[in-house]
Order: sequence, then structure tokens, then C-alpha cells
Amino acid sequence: MASHANETSLRDNLLQVPVTSQLGGEGTLQIATDAAFSFQMANSPQPHHRTFAFGNRLFNTNWVEAPASVKSFDGLGPLFNRVSCSGCHTKDGRGAPPVDGKGPMDSLLMRISTVGFDAHGGPAPVPNYGGQISERANTGVPPEAILNITYTETLGHYTDGETFNLREPHYTIDNLGYGPLPQNVLTSPRVGTQMIGLGLLETVPEETLLALSDVDDKDQDGISGRPNYVWDKLRQKKAIGRFGWKANQPNLQQQNTDAALGDLGLSTPINTNQNCEDVQTACKAAIIGGAPEVSDEFIKKLTLYTQTLAVPSQRNNADEQIVAGAKIFRDLGCASCHMPTLKTAASANLPELENQTFHPFTDLLLHDMGPALADNRPDFEASGTEWRTAPLWGLGLVPTVNGHNTLLHDGRARGFAEAILWHGGEAEKAKESFRTSAKDMREKLIEFLSSL
Repeated sequence: MASHANETSLRDNLLQVPVTSQLGGEGTLQIATDAAFSFQMANSPQPHHRTFAFGNRLFNTNWVEAPASVKSFDGLGPLFNRVSCSGCHTKDGRGAPPVDGKGPMDSLLMRISTVGFDAHGGPAPVPNYGGQISERANTGVPPEAILNITYTETLGHYTDGETFNLREPHYTIDNLGYGPLPQNVLTSPRVGTQMIGLGLLETVPEETLLALSDVDDKDQDGISGRPNYVWDKLRQKKAIGRFGWKANQPNLQQQNTDAALGDLGLSTPINTNQNCEDVQTACKAAIIGGAPEVSDEFIKKLTLYTQTLAVPSQRNNADEQIVAGAKIFRDLGCASCHMPTLKTAASANLPELENQTFHPFTDLLLHDMGPALADNRPDFEASGTEWRTAPLWGLGLVPTVNGHNTLLHDGRARGFAEAILWHGGEAEKAKESFRTSAKDMREKLIEFLSSL
């Protein structure tokens, strides 16, 4: 880890970089339609256009049960949650829990584990069910369970007397297909995240993340971000996690292949086995769509697609209200975790990702968010109260692209204000500064966030 002096220097240098409307660096696109998350980076070279287009097809393909007439796209299941990548990430955007809370979920899934760790330090799978509840199944295969959600509302007050409501979700796992869950089962609901700018985040040097971390809170600001170390299946060793709500994935290729298996039931060269537990006899006996069901060539094209989806530009960044909101964002301490600026490495697998200065509003590190947001489920080195700082770019366009404004890892927050008011732990001071600020300051901050 870098010395504390170096940490301070790098953080200060990044915080001094002016934030421009080009949130995604040179690849940014000025677009704010309902397709705003689905375009290739503006600086992608011509040879990548065809690969991106094919990756887009793969991302949006509805896979089918084997055997089927379209051999390249059969092999769905036998247990699965969605029939396509876009089933969770509609229009490359953000998922949400169903309005009525009734399962099966469309773009929310439930991770499960038992107390302890697997051979690589990850969550220990649940006997008979594995690491994730599959709500759907092929013909003749019992699905694992159905999720249902109910909510309770808690009334709160800003110091100026205005009230707010926080919506707390409560989950039940019903219609269990393979016996009861253990009493100590750990659960973590997750909505699908936006797909924009992921290649830029993947190309931030590891040294930057280590320098931004402050495990022991040496500067005594109450913020102690740290990286998650997770298992890299290709390299067969621990690596820094960057993706997922708890930074439990080290790179996009592994993120894509694990999602293919866990969400669609598709085997790949990395995950060669079917997603069936020993007691799931019908699952194990089902016809498969090849070995593997998704080829290495397809995975490479899908990965380039997820690496080069463009970030939309900030809207109206010169507006006085938005400029004021950006200052309030920093003054309240939000930028301590939601780092406005990062830079990519000088060399990368793809030239469009090299030497980019961009504005994701994340440090990609784990932070303790307090008991209110805790899932109490460790994920590699992430504790049950820690979450990766979520990028903020593009969130203002989610209502346009996806038709909702639900935020946080499980979609409990209805808009930016509720999301902020759920913050605790390391963000408690910033949350309270927001709750106790004047209404016009709160409105300016939300207007700024809505412009991203």
C-alpha cells in the first residue's frame, strides 16, 4: 500500500481536476434519450464496431432451452433467472424490484450463502441451492423458489420540519423446491446495474485504488475505504474486485461468465459445469446445449461490448443551480467516497480506454454503510455492512431509460433524497449534513445529481 503522503497527494490531485460534462472521457456521447446507455464509445476505432454490434446481439438475445433449431443460442437453464442479459439490464440500464413486490422478480435476484467461506474465500454455498435463488426453470425441472417483497414505511424529518418516508424492504423466499433453507442462511438482494463506462473502471490502475484506500483512517476523517480481494478464476489467484455491489468481481470477462451461469444457466470455458446442485436430479438430467454452451469467441465479443458502452454527457453543467449543487456535493463530504475523477492506465487492451480522464463519482472501494443498509452477508473480504461505492454517472437518466427512479442495491430508495437518507456508517456525517441543510441546498444537490 502507498504511504499516507502519497494517498493524500493522489486524492488531492484528483479532487482538483475540473469535472467537465464529458463524464466518460473522450468516449462520452451527448445523448439523453431512452437509448442513452446503449451506444458504443465515441472514440472506439472502426475495427471494434462490428464486434460491438455482435456483442450487442448477444446481450439482447433470448436464449432458449436445448435442443433448439438455433444451436448457437440454446442451452438456457435448466435453472435460471432471466432468458437474456438485457432481462436484468433493460436497455443496458438499471433494474428495479416489482412495484407490487410479487415474484418472480424481473430485474432483482437473491444471493444466498451460509456462515463461512468457500475454498477461495468467497461466500459458502447453501446446501441444495448453491449461491443464488433461481426462480425459473426449464420444462420438467422444479424452480428453486419464488421471492416476495413487502415494505414498511418509516417517517423522518428534516430539521426545517419537512417530512420524508423511508421504505424498508422485507423478503421472503417461498415455494422452496428442494427442501428447507438452513436457519443461518445469509441473503442479499441485488438489482441489475447500469452497463455504461465499465471498461474505464476496469482500466483504472490498481495502484490508484490502493493509494485511495485508507484502511486505518489515518487522516481521521471517518472514511476508511478499502479494496475487496476476490478470486480471479483465469489467473488462479486473488485480485482486487471492481464490479458488483460488493466489488466481488475482478474483471468484466469473469463478471460476464459468472452472470451467464448464475442468471441464465449457461456454461462457458471458465464455468464448465451446469448450475445444478447434487439433489437437483431433474436439473442434472436435463439436455444441455453444448460444452460449453457459450463459446470463448462469444464471451470475448460480449466482453468488448460491456467494456465500450459509452457514458452519456452531463446535462446543463453550466446552469447556476447545478454548479451550486456540485459545490454542495463536495462541501457535504459526498466526494470522499464518490470520487468525481479517476484516470485510466496509459496502456489497455483497447485503445479507446487508454489515458482517459473521466468522472464516475466512485472510488471502487468498500465502505461501511452502517446497519440500516447492511445485508449481513460477507462477500470475500467485504463485511455484511460494507458496499462498493456506486458510480453516480448516468443515474439522472434512469427515469428516461428505465422508467423508474429506484436506487441503492435493492431499489428501496425512491429517488436521490431517499438514497442519501439511507446512508450510515462512514457516510453518517454526510447524510446528517444533508438532512439538516436548508431546503434550497437539498434541491440544488439533487438537481446536480439528476444532471449526471
